[in-house]
Amino acid sequence: MEYYDQAALKQILLRSARILKVPAEMDGIEEIAGRARGTPRIVNRLLRRVRDYAQVKADGIITRDVANAALDGLEIDQIGLDQTDRNLLLAIIQKFGGGPVGLDTLAASTSEDPETIEDVYEPFLLQLGFIARTPRGRIAMPATYQHLGLTPPGGGNGTGLWTTSK
Repeated sequence: MEYYDQAALKQILLRSARILKVPAEMDGIEEIAGRARGTPRIVNRLLRRVRDYAQVKADGIITRDVANAALDGLEIDQIGLDQTDRNLLLAIIQKFGGGPVGLDTLAASTSEDPETIEDVYEPFLLQLGFIARTPRGRIAMPATYQHLGLTPPGGGNGTGLWTTSK
């Protein structure tokens, strides 16, 4: 699956905002596009959520500040990770020492469906370089630790794989 770039997502947002009659400034549109995981379905869902926030908590106009406040309230970070993404990554790191961990074990430990992890969450995390699939299971990569503000184990390689010296 190919993800949409920022420019394409902004065009989708501008069209959707026009259809929904939502006043939006370009910096607000850019903020939403930046957190949409490269997916039109998600960008449109976020637009509706930010629109609702703008109508209730602001003056009805989507600005960068309004978009930031709404998306922060939804716990969607600057690169588009939501709470489920963070739970999966933290499970790999905290429960399984950075991995490797099998899909079914990861699913059981996070109360997520294995197919949902594999089809919905994993592709974006793989694209970001936050996880890798190995023959033994999923591992957390150094970028994951950096993004979450954690220190990688085992000399900083962030894979969680133990090495022995002879």
